[in-house]
Amino acid sequence: MNDDHDDHDDDHDRAQADLPQRRSVTLSRRALLGSTVATVGAAAAGGFAAGGFAAGHLIAPRSPPEAVAAKAAVVPASGVHQAGIDTPQQIYATLVAVDLTVGDAATLRNLLQDLTETIARITRGEDPPPSPLFPPGASVPTDFATGLSPARLTVTVGLGPRVFTLPGVERPAPRRLRELPAFDGDGLDARWCDGDLLFQICADDPQVVSAAMRSIRARIPGYATLRWTQSGFLGVPADGGTPRNMFGHKDGTSNPRLGSAELAETVWALDDEPEWFAGGTYLVFRKIRMKTADWDLTARDEQDAVIGRRRSDGAPLTGKAEFDEPDLTARSGADPVIATDAHIRRVRGIPMLRRSYTYDYGQLIATAGGSPDPTTPETQHEHAPGTPEHTHGGHGAIDVGLLFCAYGNDPDEQFIRAQRRSAEQDRLNRFVTHTGSAIFAVLPGFGDDGYLGDTLLRGRGGG
Repeated sequence: MNDDHDDHDDDHDRAQADLPQRRSVTLSRRALLGSTVATVGAAAAGGFAAGGFAAGHLIAPRSPPEAVAAKAAVVPASGVHQAGIDTPQQIYATLVAVDLTVGDAATLRNLLQDLTETIARITRGEDPPPSPLFPPGASVPTDFATGLSPARLTVTVGLGPRVFTLPGVERPAPRRLRELPAFDGDGLDARWCDGDLLFQICADDPQVVSAAMRSIRARIPGYATLRWTQSGFLGVPADGGTPRNMFGHKDGTSNPRLGSAELAETVWALDDEPEWFAGGTYLVFRKIRMKTADWDLTARDEQDAVIGRRRSDGAPLTGKAEFDEPDLTARSGADPVIATDAHIRRVRGIPMLRRSYTYDYGQLIATAGGSPDPTTPETQHEHAPGTPEHTHGGHGAIDVGLLFCAYGNDPDEQFIRAQRRSAEQDRLNRFVTHTGSAIFAVLPGFGDDGYLGDTLLRGRGGG
């Protein structure tokens, strides 16, 4: 991704000056060990295509094939921060959002304690703990993952805004946790939005991810109901290079390096947050539907102009290689080489950590709300001269795209600012629709004798 500063956003420097001073963060052992291995994050939203949401001057190297192949690795669940954030990105993911049915903080504490023990066990490759929900003789271990390695399984837990209104939750909510605003061009479907708790489940084996989701689901009856689930995958080239998204463009060229000071300044909670939230962060989720049928009928040169990079090698239109800096002053006659509405020009210079995944649901989800799809109006596209009359075969109803996940410590100045710029003027908007949206405060990590949310619910910190 490019690492440029924004020439066309005059108030950015003033906004940055007004931000609270970013604190020095003591990095977890997990982050330090992973400092030379980069997250293979797909960028998204404004910024899901290569070139968006640059994260400073540290170019993230690709995860080497041997790291991806090390399926037997166990990622510790405990630590200063939750696993699954500064963890080298796994190949498969399922996101699960639930709505709480509990009435107070004490019951929420019981749920989080149970979930903590469950997560600690399954990430080690062990059976989940017994559950009082199962009748005598019922098989708690399903054997679905028996014989499989942990495959670097992580389960990351976040809380939605409504959780902090529960009776008995006395600590203040994170300062920047509020519902995301509406953005021009959104086609949101309420079925894929919001939620009280989020579980980000990632591993290098899809069956391990599915088994983990099954274990989590078994703990929530009586506490919560499922709201939505989304599942995705990440294709990692054999040489460890940058993955490509559904549009064929390299996706995720730049991210702050794992274990770096830049990642700490970008992701972990700022000093002005409640003390209990130290070590936490925010996660913005967007389900981005990509109109691949329209894209595939678009000329290659126009595709490159939309993004501002060449599809072939990921290089900016002004450069020779993927990691070259785009020259936004370069002109071809009277016109800029990288158009004023090119994606990389609109969403650059805003740091965040992306851990996004491609999804391909075929028609299953696209037609679930009725036909025609209620989230996407009927559109016409151009054909080459001489194209015979034909039907479109339902290609417009296919639901494929990106599960965009962005971690950062200031959603207002990170995702929201970038998405507003993209919604305002971005040639890519012709080819994408945002259909799902949510924001969560991701809990700090926990110690070996602690549990998820213990600083919030046990009162170990001030506020």
